[in-house]
Amino acid sequence: MKVILNKDLATLGEEGDVKEVAKGYARNFLFPRGIALPFTPGMIKKIEARREEINAKKEQKRLDARGLREKLDALELSITMPAGANGKLYGAVTSQTIADELAKRGFVIERKRIELAGSGIKNVGKYKAAVKLYENQSAEIVITIIAQEIKTEAPAAKPAQRRSRRGENRQEAGEENSSEVKSPDSSAAQTP
Repeated sequence: MKVILNKDLATLGEEGDVKEVAKGYARNFLFPRGIALPFTPGMIKKIEARREEINAKKEQKRLDARGLREKLDALELSITMPAGANGKLYGAVTSQTIADELAKRGFVIERKRIELAGSGIKNVGKYKAAVKLYENQSAEIVITIIAQEIKTEAPAAKPAQRRSRRGENRQEAGEENSSEVKSPDSSAAQTP
């Protein structure tokens, strides 16, 4: 079924685009939310009347994307993550982590628009991530992953005390078991 998009929808297209979709998707999702209009001669005329307005919005989006691209290309993110002595991270730097860091700096970018090589960054070092902007425009961010030292203070006295207590409990349990072994023999002798 052909529909005309009334609003931008990231997974489908932009306002004014004509798309082919399933009837149920159009009837149950797009039409009730006002995202799309039926592809009829009357609706085509209505959209053509708004064509200049739609093109002006698209041009504004292109200009905004160019400005954002310039800012992102000049940006270098430094992210501190807990890591082992060999430089391997205890977690991974994902597109969500990068989106959160960008949000701290005032850039609102969805994590879906950030592309990393593989499933994430898992080692300390310098990396690049691509950020999809509007249409075919994209920006490249330089990301530096810095290892965070983790201080492991393992008090030796407490675990040793626990172990000795457990050992004492086991010894006591062993003594009880040995007395229980003797008592069934004597009880077996007592029962006819």
